[in-house]
Amino acid sequence: MKDDKEKGIEVEEKKIDQNELLEKYDTEARFRKFGRNTFPGMVVFLVAVGIALFHLYTAWQGALVTLVHRAVHTTVILSLVFLLYPFWDKSRKDKPTLIDWGFSIISLVLGGYIFFNYNEIVLRAGMPNTTDVVFGIIAILVLMEAARRIVGKEIVFLAALFLAYAYFGPKLPSIIAHRGYNITQIAEYMYLSTEGIFGIAIGVSSTYIFLFILFGAFLTSSGMGQFFNDLAMAIAGSSKGGPAKVAVVSSGFLGSINGSAVANVVTTGAFTIPLMKKIGYKNEFAGAVEAAASCGGQILPPVMGAAAFIMAEYLGVPYITIAISAIIPAFLYYLGIIMMIHFRASRRGLEGLPKADLPRLFDVLKERGYLLIPIIVLVYMLVKGRTPINAAFFSILMTVGLNIVVRIIKKETKGMFMDIIDSLEKGTRTALGVAMSCAIVGLIIGVATLTGFGLKLAGAILFLGNGVLFLTLFFTMIACIVLGMGLPSIPAYIITATMAAPALAKMGVPMMVSHMFVFYFGILANLTPPVALAAFAGAGIAGGNPTKTGLQAVKLAIAGFVVPYIFAYSPELLMIDATPVTIAIVAVTAVIGVVSLAAAVEGYLISEISLLNRGMLFAGALLLMIPGLPTDVVGFVIFGAIVFYKKTQKRKLAI
Repeated sequence: MKDDKEKGIEVEEKKIDQNELLEKYDTEARFRKFGRNTFPGMVVFLVAVGIALFHLYTAWQGALVTLVHRAVHTTVILSLVFLLYPFWDKSRKDKPTLIDWGFSIISLVLGGYIFFNYNEIVLRAGMPNTTDVVFGIIAILVLMEAARRIVGKEIVFLAALFLAYAYFGPKLPSIIAHRGYNITQIAEYMYLSTEGIFGIAIGVSSTYIFLFILFGAFLTSSGMGQFFNDLAMAIAGSSKGGPAKVAVVSSGFLGSINGSAVANVVTTGAFTIPLMKKIGYKNEFAGAVEAAASCGGQILPPVMGAAAFIMAEYLGVPYITIAISAIIPAFLYYLGIIMMIHFRASRRGLEGLPKADLPRLFDVLKERGYLLIPIIVLVYMLVKGRTPINAAFFSILMTVGLNIVVRIIKKETKGMFMDIIDSLEKGTRTALGVAMSCAIVGLIIGVATLTGFGLKLAGAILFLGNGVLFLTLFFTMIACIVLGMGLPSIPAYIITATMAAPALAKMGVPMMVSHMFVFYFGILANLTPPVALAAFAGAGIAGGNPTKTGLQAVKLAIAGFVVPYIFAYSPELLMIDATPVTIAIVAVTAVIGVVSLAAAVEGYLISEISLLNRGMLFAGALLLMIPGLPTDVVGFVIFGAIVFYKKTQKRKLAI
C-alpha cells in the first residue's frame, strides 16, 4: 500500500498533465502563475477583487452611464489580461515584462479618458478631435493584442479583416463593396460609441455575464463540481455504460454554469474518461462522450453558459423566455447522447459500476444538497420576472450566506473570509476571456453594422437557398459551423447571429427560432473537425486519435444537428405561441424520433439490427421530426414495427 507521500506525488502529476492539456487547447488557461506575495501577484489580486466588488456594487445600486460603465469594465479587464497573459510562449512566466506593464497602464488610461471626459465626448459626437482619434486607434490596437493573448489569433485575424473591409470598401468587388470609411470615422465609431468595442456584447458582459460567472465561482469554491460528479454517480453510475452516463449528467450540469466547453472537458473528463475506459469503452468514444456532453451544457437551462444572456439582449426578451424555450431541445440533445451510450453498452455488454462503490443519492444530497438552493432561488426569481442582474446578485449573496452557515455548523471557519475574497478573484479571472471575446467581436459587429455586410451575407445565403427553406437552413448551418470554428461559444454566437440569422428572418422564420438555430450550430463547431477544440481536448485525456474523436463526437451529438431543423419547421418545440397539447405532441414525436435516430446510427435496438432496419429507422426518425400528422403516423408505424419485430425475434431466440 502506497504511503501518503507517494499518493500526493501521483495527484500532483495528474494535475500537471491536466493543466498542460488545458493550456494546449484553451488559450484562457495559458496565464502566468505567480504568487500573491509578489508585487505583480498582489496588483492582480487587488484589481481583480476590486472590479468584482465594483460589479456587485453597481448590481445593487445601478450601473453607471452606459458608455462609462462598459469602458470601465473593459479597460480594467484589459489591464489584467496584459499582466496575466504573456506576449508569446517563450515570454517570462514568473512576472510581467515592462512592455506588459506599459500595455496594462495604457489600458487604464483608455478607460480613464472616457470616464473623465464623458460630457465633452457626448457634446462633440460626430466631430471627434485629434485626441479622440488617437485614443481610438490605440484602443483598437491594444484590444487586438489582448484578444490575441487570451482568445486566440483566429478572432484577431477576423477582426483585422473586417477593419480592412471597412476602410477599403470602394475598391472591392461590387457584390461586397460599400462607400468606405476613413480612419477617423472608424476610430470614433469603434471607441466612442456603443456600437463598436463598447457595443451590446460588452454591455451584456459588463452586467449579466460577469455576475453569473461570479455566481459560478462561488458555487465552484463551495464544492459544486464534486457535488455534480457525486450526484451523477449516484443517479447513473450503476446503469449500463454507467460512467459514460455519469459524464453526460455531470458535464451537462457543470457546463451550464461555466460556459466553457474545453475547460469542462478537461475538469470533468479527468474524472469520467478513465472510468469509461475502465469498463471497456474505446479511447475515441470516451473522449467523444465528454466532448459532446460538455458542449451541450451551453444549451442547457437554467444558466446556458453565457451566450443566452446576449441572445435575450439581442431579441429584447426576458432571459427566462430564452431559458424556457431551450428546455425541450436541450432534453432532446442529451437524450440522443444517452440513448447512443445505452445502445452501445447493451450491444457490447458493458455494465455499470458496482453499487457498493458508488455514493448513495440520499447521502450526496444530505452532504451538499444545499448547493442547489441558490440555483432554485435563481430560477424562481427569473420566473417571477426579476431582472437577471437582480437575480444573480441575490443568488450570490445566498450562496455566500449558506456557505458561511454550513461552515459555522461544521466548525470549519478557518480561512472563511479569505475563501470569499478568493472567489471574487477567481470569478474575475474566469470572466477575462468572456469579456475580451465580447470586446473583440464588437469590432467585427461594428464593421458589419457600419457597412451593411451582415445584410450582404444574408442576401448571399438567401440567393444560394433559392427561396427553399431547407436549403437556406442548410447553408446557414454551414456558415455557422465555418464562422464558429476555433472560437469560444460567445463570439461564435454573436457573429453568426449578426450575419447568418437575418437570412432566416427574411424567410419568415421567427426571430427566436433563427437565433436559437445559429446558437446551436455555433456551439457545435466545437465538435466539428477539422477544428474541434472540445473533441481534441477529450482525445488528449483519453489518449485517442483527435480526428476520430471529433467524428465520434459529431456522431454522438447527431441529435444536436437535427433538432434545430425540427424547431425551424415546428416552433412549438421552443414553446412559442403554442398550446400545451401542441407542445406535447411535437415533443413526444421528437423524442421517439431522437430514439429512432440514435438506434439507426448505433445499429442497435433491443438487439443488433440489420442495415435495412437501420435505414428504415433513420427514415422513420426524419419523418417523426417533420411536422404534420401523416409523417408522424408513418414514422411511428416504422418505429413500432421494428420494435415489435425485434422483441418477437428475441423471444424466439430465448425459447
